[in-house]
Formats: sequence, C-alpha cells, structure tokens
Amino acid sequence: MENLYSERIRAVRRMMAENGWDAVVIGASDPHSSEYPSPRWQAVEWISGFTGEAGDIVITADHAGLWTDSRYFIQAVSQLQGTGVELHKTRQPDSVSIPQWLAERVSSVALDGSCMSVAEVGKIRSALSETHDEGQWKVVDVPDLLDPIWTGRPKIPVTPVITLDESEIGESRLQKLVWLRKFLMSKDCDAILVSSLDEIAWLLNVRGSDIEYNPYVISYLYVSLDRAVWFVRKDTGPVSDQDTEDSFMELKADGVEIAGYDDVFVSVADPELSDGRLYIDCASLNYHLYRYLTDVFGRENIMTGPSPVLLRKAVKNGAEIRSLREAYLEDGCAMERFLFWLDSEMAAGNEVTEWSAALRLDGFRAMIDGYRGNSFKTISAYGPNAALPHYSTPETGSAVLHPSGLYLVDSGGQYLFGTTDITRTVALGGCTELEKEDYTLVLKGMIQLAKAVFPEGTAGCQLDVLARNALWQSKRNFGHGTGHGVGFYLGVHEGPQSIRQDFNSQPLLPGMVTSDEPGIYREGRHGVRHENILLCVDAGQNGFGKWLSFETLTVCHIDTSPIVRSLLSDDEAEWLNAYNESVFRRLSPLLPEEVALWLESRTRPV
Repeated sequence: MENLYSERIRAVRRMMAENGWDAVVIGASDPHSSEYPSPRWQAVEWISGFTGEAGDIVITADHAGLWTDSRYFIQAVSQLQGTGVELHKTRQPDSVSIPQWLAERVSSVALDGSCMSVAEVGKIRSALSETHDEGQWKVVDVPDLLDPIWTGRPKIPVTPVITLDESEIGESRLQKLVWLRKFLMSKDCDAILVSSLDEIAWLLNVRGSDIEYNPYVISYLYVSLDRAVWFVRKDTGPVSDQDTEDSFMELKADGVEIAGYDDVFVSVADPELSDGRLYIDCASLNYHLYRYLTDVFGRENIMTGPSPVLLRKAVKNGAEIRSLREAYLEDGCAMERFLFWLDSEMAAGNEVTEWSAALRLDGFRAMIDGYRGNSFKTISAYGPNAALPHYSTPETGSAVLHPSGLYLVDSGGQYLFGTTDITRTVALGGCTELEKEDYTLVLKGMIQLAKAVFPEGTAGCQLDVLARNALWQSKRNFGHGTGHGVGFYLGVHEGPQSIRQDFNSQPLLPGMVTSDEPGIYREGRHGVRHENILLCVDAGQNGFGKWLSFETLTVCHIDTSPIVRSLLSDDEAEWLNAYNESVFRRLSPLLPEEVALWLESRTRPV
C-alpha cells in the first residue's frame, strides 16, 4: 500500500503543476463539518492511509504533511510509514498550525471549499494576507478537488429516514421551529441555513444512518419566518421504503417542504428565499456554499454567529434525561454481561482476541430493545495497544488476550432512547506495580471530577484540573481532553461544552451531559482510561450564589483489583464503594443469576 499512497500524492502534485498551485490542503471533513464523514469524503485516508478521525493533509511540491493531535501520534507514525507523509503534531507547545506553516512557505493554496468550513478557510486566508502583499496570494476553491484522480470514489449515501415522536423526546419539531424563528427575529434576520447534520436531525426530530455510527441524514435545512425547506437526497428517486415515505408525509404535514439535496444552490437563489437577511454559522457552513450565498444575498445581508441550535440541543429536557437514565441502565447490563463473559473466558483458558471481544460486546448491546448500532467503533485494546488512545482494533491479526495485565474497552451504543459512551480498564490477571499505580491515579482523577461542586457560570476548562491533579502530582499527564458532550440518539461527541485545558468559555448548564475520561498512555507498555458520563444538575442556592454538581449516569462497576488502596483518599474510597454498591443494587435484578452473583463479588468495598 505504500506505493499506492505515494502515487496518489504524486498525482496531486501533477494537478498542482498543471494549475499553478503551490499547495493543496485536504481536509478531514465533509460539506457539513462532520467529525465522522461518510466514505465519500474520507479523503485524508484515501490520500495517506491515515484512519484517525482528526487530521488534515498539506501537499506542496517537496513536502507532504499530516496535522493531527496526541490521540493519534503513535497511530500516525505507524500508518504513514513509506507514504512520504510527515507527521506534524498539533496542540503541543511548539506546534505550528497549517495556516501559519503555509503562510511562511507558499502564496497560492488550492482546497476543496465544499469540505472546509468558512472559519477554517478564513484562517488560511488571514495568515496569507499577513505575510504577502495584496494581490500576491490566493486561495482557490476547487469543489471535489480529488475527483479527477479518485477512481471509484464512493457515492453520497442514502438510507431510510425515521421520525421520533414528541412523547419520546419531549418537544415537537413545530415547537423547535417556533423557537428558532424567535431567535431569528431577535437577531433581526429573516432566515437561517443550518448545515450541521446533528442540528438538522435535532430540529426536525428525524434520524437516519447516512454516516456510520451517527444517526444523521445528509442534508441542509433552510428556515425562514414562514417557511422550512429540507434539502435532502431522499427525494431524488422513487421512495423505496415505507419509513421514509411516512416520515416525509409527517414532515410535510408540519409544513416542512422537501427539496433535492443538490437543489440548495438553485433554491436559495430564488427571490422568495434570498430576499432578506440570512444567518449562518461560519464554524459549520462550508466555504464553497458560503461564497455562493454571499453572491446571492449580498455580503451585507449575511449575519454570522454561532448556531443557536448547538447550545439548545446540548441542554437535555426532562423527557430526554429520563430516557438517558434508562439507556445507561440498559447499557450497563450489556457491559456487565460482557465483563462476566470475559472473566469466565480468561478463567477457562479460552482464546479471546481484541476483535472477538469487541464482537461479543456488540452482541450483548444488540439484545437491547431499541438498539440501533454502536455510537462509534469499539476500541478493544490489550496491553501496549491500549497506549493508543483511539486504537483501531483490526479484524484480522488482533492481539490475543492473556490472563495478565490490563485490557481497555471504550464503546457505546445508539438507542432510540439515547446515546451511550463508556470506557472500562480491567485487570485480566496480575498487573505490574506501575500498571496498578497508573490505574489508581487515573481513577482518582475521574472520581474528583465526578464529585465536583461548582458555582453557576463555571466552564469545563475551569474544572479540568480536577481530573489531572493526581497525575500531575506524580508528574504524569494525558494529551486529550477530559470531557465532551454526548447527544441524545445523536452524535457521541457534541458541543458547545467541553472539559479540557483549551479555553472554552461555555459554562456548564443543568441538563448538559458530558464525559469524564482521564487517562494515561505509556507507549509500548500499557494504557489506562476510566470514563463515566455525567449529567450536570442543580445543587442548591445560598448566600454565595447558585451551585451545580454532577449526577453519574453510567451504571457499570469499576474494577477494584488493580487499585493501590494507599493512593486513594478516604473520600475517594467512599465514593467508589458507594458507586459500586449502587451498580450492584440497580443492575442485579436485571441480570442473569450467575452474572449477578459474579457482580456482587466484584463490587465489595475496598
């Protein structure tokens, strides 16, 4: 495969020479700024072989580079061997960003503007303008730039569309559209074009499976004060399934017009749609469509700002919270059945690989009513493989598990009643003192964040140190964020909140669901990550103001066998014992007797 990727890079360079471009930027997303694009838009993997979810490629006449963060450093070094692509590390103290790197070396840049956001391209344009005189630099927008050389490029996927009932999610699409129109009036705008797929799914109460692990429908949504037009591929041919037909009829009954996906360019030029002020989000709208909109509406009639849907979607309502509690209870049963099976297999001396273990966990989740697939590809990693935070478990040749050391499994499910995400690191047998120490220090961080009580208005970045302090005190750390938002039968990653060292001013609000997942990774040795999902809740009010805290939604025991008890404070041990006791009390009536008995033995106090 090495020669294949090198040849593809050479083909790009031939295109550059033919068109007079100094550099080509290949982004990792799609026209909707999706974190996980469908195969059609997995251009970074096609050009380089790198399979991580985050990474952008820059190609010049004498250099090819991949920019990615610490979650993928080890993976990138391995996958880029022989391709001629060099790793550029991001989010490091001495990192040089793509815009800065380009500005110091080239004057003309070509990119697929349909797969990069307005904000991303804006940074490149700004950097070039600062280092070059006016008229001496250019950014060329080339939609589907790789089409001439990407033989057999996958098509845009089309999958069935379903709708969710108001009783299941607490709010109808009509209520959401009324709210959105009130927002437009508050901004003195006449319409908004929504391009983020999770936001569209949330607004219309629709779900699909156009992107693996994500229940989205590839589309755009235009909402004005008196119209709503959904630009979607489902109307490009005869409707082949009853779910989609019924969904379209329901949407039309609520006043949502259905138009073709590619018609967005033609339709927005219609005077009935293009007359007035349009609101857009530069962080999600693609650059190519933005350029077209500025021509149609006029730059003076376009207002930019963060999408209001992002925050509204992140704050779960009462119905969603009740369903999520059920989802994590059901998901916990699947996890405990899996961990019991794994423990039994190890004790019996049966061969288990990382891949077969992942399949067995998938099978337990599939037994749950309302299961609609995984929320991401299961990370099933044993020993040194767990040192890759986003390890991709191979279907063939995956490591065999042995009754010693640590095994890490990071997984989640998509259910009609919620999205789950959980990581457990467990001892398969005897562990080294360093494994035990790392295991305990990471657990201390997870517990401290889960126990947090904080004043209203606190942002996640202000709490991040709680998850790192125990590691820092031992001069250890991890490179990824501590917490991300989780959707409701939507994306397993969502904003606008986060818990990480990067500054993010968004306060945590009651109703937000966020992960708590510190870790530690030792290349060639082992990795540890503990992850529970937290619901932000009210914690009362006094003379000092309003207070918030977390409710742990995840229901699955934490392995106590690798713990160094002397490293846990009494408060931490008390939290751990209470948590494990709660897991046993809540799950044991729902589990087979043999699993319940096993769980009782695993949740005894430390």
